[in-house]
Amino acid sequence: MAKRFSREEILNRLKKTIREGKPIIAAGCSAGIIAKCAELGGADLIVVYSTGLSRLRGLQTTLIPNSNAITLQMFQEIENVVKDTPIIAGVEGTEPPAGKNLSTLVKKFIDIGYSGIENFPTIGFFHPRSEFRREREAQGLGFSREVEMIRVAHGMDIFTMAYAFYRADARAMTKAGVDCLVPHVGGTGGGIAGYDTIPHKDAAARIQKMIESAKWVNPDVICLGHGGPFATPEDTRYLYEHTDAVGFEGASAVERIPIERAIKLVLLEFKSIPISARKSYVK
Repeated sequence: MAKRFSREEILNRLKKTIREGKPIIAAGCSAGIIAKCAELGGADLIVVYSTGLSRLRGLQTTLIPNSNAITLQMFQEIENVVKDTPIIAGVEGTEPPAGKNLSTLVKKFIDIGYSGIENFPTIGFFHPRSEFRREREAQGLGFSREVEMIRVAHGMDIFTMAYAFYRADARAMTKAGVDCLVPHVGGTGGGIAGYDTIPHKDAAARIQKMIESAKWVNPDVICLGHGGPFATPEDTRYLYEHTDAVGFEGASAVERIPIERAIKLVLLEFKSIPISARKSYVK
């Protein structure tokens, strides 16, 4: 049964990892077997998203209806096999209705056992000047509500992570007190169901700009990287060499691409073992 961690405990663990010269790895885990293996592999954080269910169905990362209810339901399966790793919930702060009390929403996830939250699913995918995002802001269900959710959780002394896609969003989340900012450069490429992505050079430049914007607000904010062309361990080498990121958050990179590769390879191995001529004789 998983232990619940305080914000201070999580931050102390993450800072220790950085001092040791190791990257912080936040692993997206939507099934018990994935979470169990992620912990054995040394994940610093296990993040649970409703959208992970789409990856388990063999699809690209896709939004799932009733996200918060599903993520709450997913906790029991994950915590049943995790022993000593903080489990973070992906919370949709913009889930209707607009008048929903954010402290009550956050408390639901903490009361069930999660040790922290992250803003996912997120309106951040849409450009700040896009019509859709402006409409959602007018409805009280825009990115500013996600920022307020992080502010509320921070005020409750809960560990917070936040995806950001643009410099202004990175600054806003950092001003809200986020503990771990995760610059996001789009759907993850690679594997069977990957998205088309921008080149590593462009993705790293975007991440670095967001990190610099966040550090201008709070030099101590922990910054990771996520998405786009960063899909394998070797990809993260480029991330660390070209940005100030001190780690990586992987979703498709953890629970889709490795599974695609492993199962495909083991089936090819099974098929490569011949049966004897006698057994293969068919009348």
